[in-house]
Amino acid sequence: MTEQAHNEYNAMDDDAFRVMVHEWIVENYPQELRFKPYRMHWDEIGDWYLTLSKKGWLTPAWPAEYGGMGLDANKLLIFMDVCESYGVGRTPDMGITMVGPLLIQHGSQEQKDHYLPRILAGEYIWCQGYSEPGAGSDLASLQTSAVRDGDDYVVNGHKIWTTLAMDANMIFLLVRTNKEGKKQEGITFLLAPLDTPGITVRPIINLGMHDEFAEVFFDDVRIPVANVVGGENKGWTIAKALLGHERIFIGSPKFAILAMARLKSLAKTVGLFDDPIFVERYTRLQLDIDDLFATYKRFVEVLKRGGTIGPEVSMLKIWNTETQQRLTELMMEAAGENGGIQDGIATDDGLVRPAGEVIGSRPSTIYGGSNEVQRNILAKAVLRLPG
Repeated sequence: MTEQAHNEYNAMDDDAFRVMVHEWIVENYPQELRFKPYRMHWDEIGDWYLTLSKKGWLTPAWPAEYGGMGLDANKLLIFMDVCESYGVGRTPDMGITMVGPLLIQHGSQEQKDHYLPRILAGEYIWCQGYSEPGAGSDLASLQTSAVRDGDDYVVNGHKIWTTLAMDANMIFLLVRTNKEGKKQEGITFLLAPLDTPGITVRPIINLGMHDEFAEVFFDDVRIPVANVVGGENKGWTIAKALLGHERIFIGSPKFAILAMARLKSLAKTVGLFDDPIFVERYTRLQLDIDDLFATYKRFVEVLKRGGTIGPEVSMLKIWNTETQQRLTELMMEAAGENGGIQDGIATDDGLVRPAGEVIGSRPSTIYGGSNEVQRNILAKAVLRLPG
């Protein structure tokens, strides 16, 4: 994406930009992949990833100099809104939303030159090695170790809830390189190919019968010291930067918007818009989503200005995930006796699976730092309440 194209996009009238994006999405996005109720694998959504890459629209938030669209905050939100409203599925996007922005900000020039073009080309598909069986919300307690041996680290440990690791060929992970002092001070951020000898990926089947997550085991895995981002024992600083990006992503209203679209389709099918009590509950949820979108836009604008997201971003994660859960609960009520049908309910906009929606929304208040932890962060770091 050239700097000229970047400037042209941001200079466009908002309505014209929205129409342009919508028309291209409608023309190019596969109809059969709209509003999928589960996270698609690379063999389903990979062609769309490459289509976006060829168009130059894979990384709308990246600066133009690194191959992104370089959209300002307003245009970025319009782009996302068009995709979400049309039911565009989420690609394997850890490289787009996490690794790429991190390397742009904290990586060496050599790392930027090597990794960023390969993310854009779809050569490197990433997964996140953060959580461990004994270190989820308390991420700083991680125990996966990395011991320096010449020009390599020898890594041993176990990561869990690693999203779409079975589709990835690269992993970014946090490891413990120093056991002395505060637990946050001995953590290092590493990049590694998943085909490195000693790495084993084991899928996890969830209640919805999807294998979205996996465990990743490290057994005497040698990772070059050159793959450190930000310096040895500086990984907690890097992790916090990424957690800010992750909570922005988890707080994106797109998940609630997609659930709302499916609720609307279901309610039309079963005739609930004639019920004033349902309409009131539906409207309250729509207002919650509108407020969420406005708050989300504020945080996006901070990032686009090059600012740093503070602890107040935790409220975005709480708001979004709990709104999703209320939406799916209303969806289950709206389906009545058909709510538990695994095959779904036919609507004019495709199948709606209320039971799957409810199951899928349950972990959202846990992953990315549980909502209880987020409330503690807000209490201590934002409201300055005593511990």
